[in-house]
Formats: sequence, structure tokens, C-alpha cells
Amino acid sequence: MSAVKQDDKRKVTVHRLKEMKDRGEKITMLTSYDYTMASIVDGAGIDAILVGDSASNVMCGNQTTLPISLDQMIYHGKAVAHATKRALVVVDMPFGYCVGNPLQSLDAAVRIMKETGADALKIEGGEELAPDIKKIIDAGIPVIGHLGLMPQSINKYGTYTVRAQENAEAEKLKRDALLLQEIGCSAIVLEKIPAALATEVTQSLRIPTIGIGAGSGTDGQVLVIHDMLGMNQGFSPRFLRRYANLHAVMTEAITQYITDVKEVTFPNKEEEY
Repeated sequence: MSAVKQDDKRKVTVHRLKEMKDRGEKITMLTSYDYTMASIVDGAGIDAILVGDSASNVMCGNQTTLPISLDQMIYHGKAVAHATKRALVVVDMPFGYCVGNPLQSLDAAVRIMKETGADALKIEGGEELAPDIKKIIDAGIPVIGHLGLMPQSINKYGTYTVRAQENAEAEKLKRDALLLQEIGCSAIVLEKIPAALATEVTQSLRIPTIGIGAGSGTDGQVLVIHDMLGMNQGFSPRFLRRYANLHAVMTEAITQYITDVKEVTFPNKEEEY
């Protein structure tokens, strides 16, 4: 049975995310990168689907999110948008397309929106990219910000450890969150920061926050679908809860298929024409 209430099948928009925050309803978000997975996730009743640049890792096998291109993100975003009826579809702005040149950033944003049919963009960064983000928002494109651990900056960090543990970085994150709200962001993803800080930021904002590794005090949660379904066995951070072990299920099914074909038990007479 679908998790969506019978009276709650309207298309989710950024405005509806704000309504959810205002009434204290938690926001659910998962990633998807293809038509079939997005159909399942949307049908289950998720509020938002993130076409994350994590596709670089889980779909392309790259070590970081940096190599994925704009064209690749558009490809994945278009497939997901075609499958999605209810959820808000958010596409990540890939690395290198929003780096301090507002006109270049706007051009990439327009391409994503026009060619995918997505509902919003997600962009990593705070004060340094505020002019780019504002330019995109002023053009009528909803933007979800992203603060804390920003995977596109991994070469600067040198580690995926928890961010904003020191006072100076925490204070900057708080300032950046307020600035992103001021310039018109519709929500902010807070990744891998202390739970107390995420709660403080959430309570200081009118717009929703969506956490990943940021505790339960945010307005919503997001996970990578391949991680939470147990398809990816090599990634086990503290914040990840696995809701299935599809790696084992799929391996067993494929092994059985191999056996059946080699032993000529598939196809049987009932499976022939």
C-alpha cells in the first residue's frame, strides 16, 4: 500500500516543503538516478527526489563527485523527472558550473531546468557563491542550498570528517544559512555537522533544512538510495541506516539464474512458446 495519504497526492513543490516545516511535518528525500528507481521511490510516497551528483560514485564508479558532467546530470535528471508524478525533483548542480561566474551559472541552471523537467536545483556553497545563486533564483529557478560537508570541496577538506566542529566554521555556517535564506533559497541541505548545530540552524530559519548526518533536529532527512537499500556494501558511516540488504537478495537471484541456465532448468516447457 502506498505511504501517500489519499488526500495528499498533490505535486510537491518548494512551497509545500515550507508548509511542511510550518506544521512540523518531517520532509522525506531520497536520491534516484534512473526511471525505474524513481518510479518506485515516487510511488512509495517520498516527498522529494534528489538527482544527486552522487551519481558520479554509485552510477559511474568515480571516487568523488567531481568528474560528473553537466550533460550526465541532465541525462539522469531527465530520466527521473519522466518517472516522477508527485515528488519534488531536485537536480544537483555539478562541480565547475557554479564557481563565481553568475552568467555561466545561470546558463547551466537554465539548461538543467529546460532539458530535465526538474522542479529545483541544489547548489553547494555559501557566501562565496551567493551572487551566482541569487542570479539563478532571480531568473525564477528554485534553489536548495547545501552547507556543512560539501563533497565537491573534498580536495580542499582532504577528508570526509564531520564539519563545523570548531567555533569559527560553525559561526560561518550559521551566517551562510541566513544569507542563503535572505537571497531566496527554498531550503538548505545540512550534511555531516554536529546535531546541536543543525538544530540551532534549523530553528533560526524560516525555510526548511534537510539533514544527512546532521541529527534529528532538521526539518527532513535525505539518504542515497543505494546506501539505504544495502546495494552499496562499502560505505558505512554512522548516520546510515540500511533498510534492506539488496546486495544479498540480488546476488542470490543472479546466482540462481546462472545455475538454472547452466543446468537447463530455465526456460522450462511452461516458459516456451
